[in-house]
Amino acid sequence: MSFDPTSLIAPGVRGIAPYVPGKPIEELEREYGIKDSIKLASNENPFGPGPRARNAIAAAAAEIGLYPDGNGHALKQALAAKHGCSPGAITLGNGSNDVLVMLAEAFLTADTEAVYSQYAFAVYPLAVQATGATARTAQALPSDASMPLGHDLDAMRALVNERTRLVFIANPNNPTGTSLDAASLRKFLATVPTTTLVVVDEAYIEYTDASFPDASRWLGEFPHLVVTRTFSKAYGLAGLRVGYALSHPAIADALNRVRQPFNVNAIALAAARAALDDEAHVAKSVAATREGIAEIKRGFDRLGVRHFPTQGNFVLIDCARPALPIYEGMLRCGVIVRPVGNYGLPNHLRITIGTEGQNQRMLAALEQALSQR
Repeated sequence: MSFDPTSLIAPGVRGIAPYVPGKPIEELEREYGIKDSIKLASNENPFGPGPRARNAIAAAAAEIGLYPDGNGHALKQALAAKHGCSPGAITLGNGSNDVLVMLAEAFLTADTEAVYSQYAFAVYPLAVQATGATARTAQALPSDASMPLGHDLDAMRALVNERTRLVFIANPNNPTGTSLDAASLRKFLATVPTTTLVVVDEAYIEYTDASFPDASRWLGEFPHLVVTRTFSKAYGLAGLRVGYALSHPAIADALNRVRQPFNVNAIALAAARAALDDEAHVAKSVAATREGIAEIKRGFDRLGVRHFPTQGNFVLIDCARPALPIYEGMLRCGVIVRPVGNYGLPNHLRITIGTEGQNQRMLAALEQALSQR
């Protein structure tokens, strides 16, 4: 008798294509037989964590034989003080990715729907599909719009109905770097019924300029608003995986019902708590990123490569031809960037901002790859 395990898989899971992360340095060097590679594919902070987080990591390592604080009390208290909310409004996650999945698990069923934009973060469709809910994808703004490839909030609002339980909005958005202004986002929140939760994913907010809207300030005004944040980007803790959601306490209570016990490890809790106080490190990282964006945009202009507006620590470029051969050519130079064909952008690459030396090396690799036909 033959055994077919695929017949046992839940319908929503069966059709999921697994998330493909950026190629690790070790894999590239093993495959191509090269050394001294750099990775500018996953929007990590090239400086890593700051000194306070590093010291906290060393201290916490002495107690890894014990389970972490499953409630994350110290980190929640610090986050509550930062955001002016109660600890009961905070849900901790193994990265903000974890919280996004919790939202889908807690609020979606096969009879409900979720809405997101055409070029939104890849985890949204994965989380929705796993629940069996119906995904509604809004057409993004066109490539020649003032915010090219950005969220079209009117198109998204048109898809919201009585079955819609979640709307996902990344601001800034990954992989496009596009953003929404405060007036547009507030208007959207005001018109969406409270039977629909609006999830504003602010993974890159530390990199934004002073005019950028901080949706966490609106939690008291919009009870159906959920804001997600991460320590993986500007705080430099991508390898430790810690993020959080801010919401109405009743929403946080629902998320904690599906949250796995001890989902944030002890070292991550300690590092994140310390990182919150290291404003100097975040400021240094953000300043270097902004300088790097200006630097590589000048390089793209010199190479005749179209680049898109960004409020994150990365830039999307249009290679004007299939991007995979260019990506592979850059790999041979020891530079890892991110092809985004899985987002429906086969001619595009997403490039993380690195150190000054890494940025120059990336531009040289791109120029060489573009010259190969």
